[in-house]
Amino acid sequence: MDITKRQLIGAGGLAALAACSPKSAAEKPTQETTNNLESLATNVPEINSKDHAARIAKAQNLMRKAGIGALILEAGASLQYFTGIRWWRSERLTAAVVPANGEIGIVTPHFEEPSIRESMKVGDDVRVWNEHESPFKLLAGILADRGVKNGKIAFEDTVRYFAVDGFQKAAPIYEVVNGADIVWGCRMIKSAKELSLMQTANDITHAAYRHTYPKIEIGMTPSDIRTIMRNATEALGGTNEFVMVLLNEASAYPHGSDTPQTVKEGSTVLMDCGANVNGYESDISRTFVIGEASKKQRDVWNLVRDGQALAFETAQIGTPAGQIDDAVRKLYASKGFGPGYKLPGLSHRTGHGIGLEGHEQVNFVHGEQTKLAPGMCLSNEPGIYIMGEFGVRFEDCLHMTETGPKYFSEPPKSLDAPV
Repeated sequence: MDITKRQLIGAGGLAALAACSPKSAAEKPTQETTNNLESLATNVPEINSKDHAARIAKAQNLMRKAGIGALILEAGASLQYFTGIRWWRSERLTAAVVPANGEIGIVTPHFEEPSIRESMKVGDDVRVWNEHESPFKLLAGILADRGVKNGKIAFEDTVRYFAVDGFQKAAPIYEVVNGADIVWGCRMIKSAKELSLMQTANDITHAAYRHTYPKIEIGMTPSDIRTIMRNATEALGGTNEFVMVLLNEASAYPHGSDTPQTVKEGSTVLMDCGANVNGYESDISRTFVIGEASKKQRDVWNLVRDGQALAFETAQIGTPAGQIDDAVRKLYASKGFGPGYKLPGLSHRTGHGIGLEGHEQVNFVHGEQTKLAPGMCLSNEPGIYIMGEFGVRFEDCLHMTETGPKYFSEPPKSLDAPV
């Protein structure tokens, strides 16, 4: 893995911490501090109006090739991706019309227009509706004004049913089709700026782990550990996206258990954490054992390390994404885990796409035929879960280059040096 200047800055003050073992309760510091941490996000790129215009142009080219007259997006990551508008979904529709030819148009409630314009990076056509009016007629009006009188109109595949239904009733002359190929034909391939933002987000999360790991103590709860990780992430310049801490038997539940747990001698600690930098996310998981690890804990940890390495080696340009998942499950089955999704073993896919959202297209999952291409970003997280005992997962995200995969974060080498 190539070490960037930003990574060296982040690692410099933390290298000694990474080599330390967690303290005992008797050595517990009186107050957690992040004074030794400096922001890693002081010089990151901005996605500007030229970037958004280029994204729209690419989507328009895909639409013309597919014979689609326009793409309609609802508030969310794709609206942000194409227009810069950062907005949330509510019962009041905010949406964009991206025509195959011409300028985009935005529909939003009247009282939200000033807020919408604040983050809008492209276009100037904002049409508003009051509480007693229909936003769907405004969508149809934008289409008509762009010369789209009939034919296929694509909706992003995550648009809610009430929006699609309302549009069809207001404008039955159009044929509604799935816009997933248009959206992901753009979003799946990351630009150099996007990769830079994701690298910074991963640098921050990785550094936060190096800060947090040696501070884990006997008697701590998940909440105690989350506080340390969150504080470190913020001090390092990231926005906390999520911090999950699973202890002991709960580590066998990929997304957690409600049963109260505390750190004890021999505890398995599984953490899954992510940061956000200018909208782009990281997603890194680490698994530790506090104190002396059992032979079973060590053997499973080593097998997961080997599974992650195999997934990385298999992920080459032109390889169908599903084959990465298949390779890992074959290895695990040869060691008595699985087969397939059966427990004990790997109960979820080997990895997922990542970018503006923590989970995007495309996935490392059985049957996925999409071929890996430069610019794709995915997580690599083939865990093993043994119900009633413990689970192990490492997760490092990678991006595809012309010559193969490259990690954003360096995977752990051994259970004795897990960060």
